[in-house]
Amino acid sequence: MSPRITLAVTVRVLNQLRRDHRTMGMLLVVPALLLTLLWWMFEEMPGDFFDAFGPALLALFPFIIMFLVTSVTTLRERSSGTLERLLSMPMGKLDFLLGYALAFGLVAALQSGIAVAVCVGLLGLDVQGPVWLLTVVAVGDALLGSTLGLFVSAFAQTEFQAVQFMPAIVLPQILLCGLFVPRESLPDVLEAISDVLPLSYAVDAMQELTASTDPAVWGDLGIVMAFVLGALVLGAATLRRRTA
Repeated sequence: MSPRITLAVTVRVLNQLRRDHRTMGMLLVVPALLLTLLWWMFEEMPGDFFDAFGPALLALFPFIIMFLVTSVTTLRERSSGTLERLLSMPMGKLDFLLGYALAFGLVAALQSGIAVAVCVGLLGLDVQGPVWLLTVVAVGDALLGSTLGLFVSAFAQTEFQAVQFMPAIVLPQILLCGLFVPRESLPDVLEAISDVLPLSYAVDAMQELTASTDPAVWGDLGIVMAFVLGALVLGAATLRRRTA
């Protein structure tokens, strides 16, 4: 692995994203718009529904969007032959994946900063913990989506197949992360499954930050980042040069 090559891949991906205005709009604007729509839905209802659901969805929306965009973008690189040409140069698979992860990580930081600013500054999300730490956790959630997208793209032949991984990889995590039913109230088997899904810890960290003035989120964030690193390693092991 070469830091110079990794940085070159990062710059290349950022330049591509900068020229793709629709993708940048989806990455930066859509999460904030969806959270605003959620706030609007609950505006006339009694109770603090937005405060109850907002933290979990602040973890979910960036995760879902980054997973979708990253998996499709990486597959496009492989199916177009770009990845094969890049890997014929003195560049390893880990250089490629780390470069992508860094590029999308920077976009994730900007995306999460916008989403947190909208939720806390405009929509009045009640956050007991530090807002900066809320942003850090949101970035970690978006990175998780990016690296899982990089990993699953190795198993898809077409962009449509990459999208099909969402029901298998993303939806079970949404159902079991504690958004609809507290994880401790799930049946024992489902609770055990929930305990090994990374999004559960992302949502736990978000909820802890909005409920406590002294939140203990570093353990949950550490688990999320361990999954990020694991997805990168597995992605490097399974990445193919081209689509068969």
